[in-house]
Amino acid sequence: MLLVYTHNISPRLNYIFKHICARVLGFEVKFTTKIEAFIAHDSLKMSYTKQALGKEFFVKSHDILFEQGLSDVDINIQKWGNTKCFFPNGDKSAMPFDIFAASFYMLSRYEEYLPHVKDEFGRFTAEESLAYKEGFLHQPVVDIWAYKFKAALQAQFPKFKFPNKSYTVNPVIDVPCPYNYKLKGLLRTFGGALSDLSKFKLVSLYERFGVLLRFKHDPHDTFKYLLNRQKNVKSNFVFFFLIGQLSTYDKGVSPNKKDFVSLIKHVADYCKVGLKVSYFALDDANRLKREKEKMEDILNTNLEASRQSHSKLNLPETYRNLIALEVKEDYTMGYFNHLGFRAGSCTPFLFYDLDYEVQTPLKIIPYQLMDVALLKQWSLLDKKKVLNELINTIKAVNGEFVPVFHNYTFSEDKKWEGFKELFNLILDSVEAD
Repeated sequence: MLLVYTHNISPRLNYIFKHICARVLGFEVKFTTKIEAFIAHDSLKMSYTKQALGKEFFVKSHDILFEQGLSDVDINIQKWGNTKCFFPNGDKSAMPFDIFAASFYMLSRYEEYLPHVKDEFGRFTAEESLAYKEGFLHQPVVDIWAYKFKAALQAQFPKFKFPNKSYTVNPVIDVPCPYNYKLKGLLRTFGGALSDLSKFKLVSLYERFGVLLRFKHDPHDTFKYLLNRQKNVKSNFVFFFLIGQLSTYDKGVSPNKKDFVSLIKHVADYCKVGLKVSYFALDDANRLKREKEKMEDILNTNLEASRQSHSKLNLPETYRNLIALEVKEDYTMGYFNHLGFRAGSCTPFLFYDLDYEVQTPLKIIPYQLMDVALLKQWSLLDKKKVLNELINTIKAVNGEFVPVFHNYTFSEDKKWEGFKELFNLILDSVEAD
């Protein structure tokens, strides 16, 4: 156990130390404001305050962990070995940066509460982030800083045995619509056929009626392939089904269709199933509640996990709505069009509400890759190169790789050529350790 002496055990300090020590590094941490208790402790210990007590392991504290609400934080990015950090500490500290304050800034998504330009869907974009602007979006900096802290502690306390942690893969299968042609209803089917005809898409027209007349397989129905892959690998897939109303942003299948309900139940027999929250339910608590209750009726169990439509998050409202409905996990923390680490981490963390200054029970599972981001790479070789770099980056800190793929990604569509191979490369990366 690590004992931390500090002048003020604030909610922010308690939150970030427990994340870094317990969640990332795997050991217990406790706090004291009493010098006598600190001196008497005969194992791992450090002081986190403005001035060292003596010659102990000391990290000079930044004010952000003892503040409330938002303030104008001065961020000065500097190089630190093969990474970058901010909140420099000076020479007297055992660490050149206050990694706890910097980690809190990243995990709390402090910058997403500050004024910023949103895209056409109302999303916080990668380009607006500190990590993108300063060139460290490709690194899980919070985890890297944590391991630098561990190395410094190990040097000071060589007899202490730190626990080991392993790299894991947690694949997400996003299902905005289970089928390309099936279960769309008469009006949408007729409209789609007319559209194909007017654009002379005769192959699509043939395929559409082939599926509807049941002599062809729906191209987006890749669930048999995915469930077979699940049966043969260590990783546990998480499927997110959209069951919200048809809208401009969401064009799924009605959850009143028996075949769709049967599909969800069948997938739930083998994998974890969560709710893909519809676009308009993001800001509508009543609509969100209806969708959650509908999914619970289908699954016949409490809903545990969610993912937001179009990877849109409005902080803190989105997460507060989920907490109010007792959803336990959310898988939306990432950028749909950029590989990397939105919160600077590949370790799941609890959402900290900056307005209420409280750690919440909602676990955030950040994703580092969405399939569409790989389309930026022209060749399959380039895609593999970028993917392997990402895998190695996450392995270096024994993190959790959460890739997001869609059911249609595994279709025979030329656009997604080679993506089954990329998916298998990710699944096999666990065995390759």
